[in-house]
Order: sequence, then structure tokens, then C-alpha cells
Amino acid sequence: MGAGVYREWLMTTDYLAAPENTAQSLAPNELIRLLIGSTVEEVERALVVQTLARCDGNRTQAARMLGLSVRTLRNKIRVYIAEGIEVPALSACRRRSRELCLDGLR
Repeated sequence: MGAGVYREWLMTTDYLAAPENTAQSLAPNELIRLLIGSTVEEVERALVVQTLARCDGNRTQAARMLGLSVRTLRNKIRVYIAEGIEVPALSACRRRSRELCLDGLR
């Protein structure tokens, strides 16, 4: 797979549905070969967006998984949105659950 094709594949939602152990099934040299030709920024962006999707848009959970502070993740998201990249938002189901939780605290 060429670098340009990989970049397109990396940003597709089809990849988001891939099994979580896809990277684990590749040998380290195969994984690196897929990444060669992509910039660190492109790989980081894809990792952030895909982690958010896996966490149903929950920024706190995604930040923990990525080893980032919520503030750093929020700043990255702002940049991505400004660049026109679609970023997963908190799902409606999770949002409603959160509202109910917050109502219980009031």
C-alpha cells in the first residue's frame, strides 16, 4: 500500500470499525512500513480522531487513552476543526446520560 493510499485509508471511517487488535496482528516492521511516508502530524491526527471515535466522543476518556491532558486534547481538536477535519462529538446517548448525572448533582 503506497503512502498516499495509506493516508486516505487512515482517515476513513471504515478503519474506525476495524478490530482493535489489527495493529497487534502486524509485525512491528509491517506496521512501520505502513507509516513510512506519513508525517508525524498526520499519524497523530488520525490517532486522536480514531481514539475519540472509539470513546464515543468522550474527551476525558480519549485523553487518558492517549496519555494527554484534556486541555491538550481540546487544543488539538480545535486545530483539527479549524482545518476542516471532522472530529467525533460526544454521542447523543452519552450526552443524555451525562445530563441526567449532572441533574442528580444539583
